[in-house]
Amino acid sequence: MKDKTQSLNLLIEESIKKNWDSMALSDMGGINYQYKDVAETIVKLHIMFKAAGVKKGDRVAICGKNSSNWVVVLLACLTSGVVAVPVLHEFKPDTVMHLVNHSGAKLLFVDAAIWENLDDRCMPDLVAAIFISEFGMPLSRSEKLTETRNNINECFGKEFPYDFTRDAVKYQEDEPEQLAIINYTSGSTGMSKGVMLPYRSLWSNIRYCLDNIDYLHAGDGIVNMLPLAHLYGMTIESLHPFCQGCHLNFLTKLPSPKVILKAFEEVKPKLIISVPLILEKIIRSKVFPMLEKPLMKVLLHIPYVDDRLLAKVKENLLQAFGGNVREVIIGGAPLNPDVEKFLYRIEFPVTVGYGMTECGPLLTYAPATEAKPHTVGRMMDRMECRIDSPDPAQIPGNIWVKGPNVMQGYYKNRKATEEVMPDNSGWMNTGDMGVIDEDGFLTIMGRSKTMILGPSGQNIYPEEIEAKLNNLPYVAESLIIDNHGELEALVYPDLEVLAKEKIDREKTDKIMHENLETLNQELPSYSKVKKLKIMSEEFEKTPKRSIKRFLYQP
Repeated sequence: MKDKTQSLNLLIEESIKKNWDSMALSDMGGINYQYKDVAETIVKLHIMFKAAGVKKGDRVAICGKNSSNWVVVLLACLTSGVVAVPVLHEFKPDTVMHLVNHSGAKLLFVDAAIWENLDDRCMPDLVAAIFISEFGMPLSRSEKLTETRNNINECFGKEFPYDFTRDAVKYQEDEPEQLAIINYTSGSTGMSKGVMLPYRSLWSNIRYCLDNIDYLHAGDGIVNMLPLAHLYGMTIESLHPFCQGCHLNFLTKLPSPKVILKAFEEVKPKLIISVPLILEKIIRSKVFPMLEKPLMKVLLHIPYVDDRLLAKVKENLLQAFGGNVREVIIGGAPLNPDVEKFLYRIEFPVTVGYGMTECGPLLTYAPATEAKPHTVGRMMDRMECRIDSPDPAQIPGNIWVKGPNVMQGYYKNRKATEEVMPDNSGWMNTGDMGVIDEDGFLTIMGRSKTMILGPSGQNIYPEEIEAKLNNLPYVAESLIIDNHGELEALVYPDLEVLAKEKIDREKTDKIMHENLETLNQELPSYSKVKKLKIMSEEFEKTPKRSIKRFLYQP
């Protein structure tokens, strides 16, 4: 008999029934859904799927900015066995159309602003395009679907002639190996690949969060800042709290520190899921300038006053995050060392996890109460890890993982799949290098693809050099590349601060070259940076804010 306890759809179904009259989804300043409204809209979308001839295993693409309706479309796909294909709304129109075609999507749920720039003639296999906002159809190649959409309330009434209650909620029983999502990677090291994630991967991620984030309860508010088309935002920040019965609140404006802090004040979240950039911007704008004041610097060197001041700083920071925060989980990239050191010093409840799209996405986590500086926590439940190294605690090696979180492979790309999963053992090469201590805490040293081989065969991790360089005066961000055997630093200065302090280009060049000298004093001879190039524009990034390194290689 099938083990229903490992069913993702059962988790969704139970949460909807249990939290029927509670708030589920809100666009801040816009639409609101109770859990029962979500259930009703899912049924209407299932009716439309059927009319369009979309059945279990068929693909449906979703391309739009974060919104409540985006999540409802995802839930409608998952609960009917339809494969969801999230497409990042930042992708260029040609890329969006290519991914719709490559995935074989029959329907495209899309924002009106994105649809304006697409050409339906270039997507001949689409049955229809449907606006995410109101489910209107700018394109339909099916009379039956058009008629059904025009009479959707009547169709719903025929299905439920008397009343639609929680007892009527019953979703497709998912199988562990059944394909749930094709998620196209953001391509920080090359062209996007379609990651095939089965239901077991999403279930294992969500089950882990439900079991280990024990302070989060039904009714708690979440501020959703991360892209839904990225697995971190979709699974950990959205599906997990939805299955917990939380109230998800989506930002409707660009997530600037001002907008985010206002949302924190309103929602008062216990849990904040973030990428380093968001947290670092808030710390740098709200805290560091205060600590740099001359009197503050003096006071911080007086032991008793030091403790009291830091406690006050911590309290102010907790209030800025809504005053109710129990934990901030950082993922997607490492924290800036200065910011991390400061947060540990004031005992702020922050923890850094590690994962990747190919694992749906979580691999490691440790509660903030147990987290260790510079590490990314311990391997998740049900997952195994090995490091290809003669001494995994001291010498970095390739990180390999195995378990239910791991993808089935890359869609229509056997060669890429075999590169990371070379046999049928279930082990996958993450492409990252790391060490693991006796307590099972993992430290990421860098990506094996970005690792540079030094003149005498030494391993140089550009991320480590960049972390040092980014802490030097007026450096906003940097990239270390191998320029024909010599290390070169590409530096994007903090133009906003330079302008504020009226520092001209000539003086900026001088400061950056002084930074280079300072940097090289901290580096071993084999990893000293020989060249410097000042960038006039911010580095091009993926939606999770990783620099697209491959664009800057010589």
